[in-house]
Amino acid sequence: MKRSGEGPSVWVVGDLYTIKASGAGTGGAFTLIEVSVPPGSGPPPHVHHREDEAFYVIEGEFEVHVDDNVLTAKPGDWVTLAKESLHSFRNIGEGVGRMLILATPAGLDDFFLEAGRVATDTSLDAAIVTPEDKQRLIDISPKYGIDIRAPQEA
Repeated sequence: MKRSGEGPSVWVVGDLYTIKASGAGTGGAFTLIEVSVPPGSGPPPHVHHREDEAFYVIEGEFEVHVDDNVLTAKPGDWVTLAKESLHSFRNIGEGVGRMLILATPAGLDDFFLEAGRVATDTSLDAAIVTPEDKQRLIDISPKYGIDIRAPQEA
């Protein structure tokens, strides 16, 4: 059992990812990750070539881009993302947004742990994004079958 706030945590380009169920713990079947996203933050557009992904919004409001569709996801909403879909999300609320990310098969947990910066401080003050953070994300993504794409036009 992992209690609230427990699990390996890393900062990935400004968002806090906490591994709740790792691939090692599920025999590689899936991973479950809790993410806390400051206002205005979220990952760049990207494609997963290895796993399907789904988001369950716990708190806040997110704009989710999936291929050519734009969705607004609020608490209780479930968003599924098929492997090979181009997607991104952004916290469009005023406070920290939180969601659970389910990925099948596992592997996304290992990506975040390698691409992220260990979260010794989980306060928003630690949500700083450095050029090194961005470069590490870009450099490590291909190893995990992830293509980072140029930001979508507004």
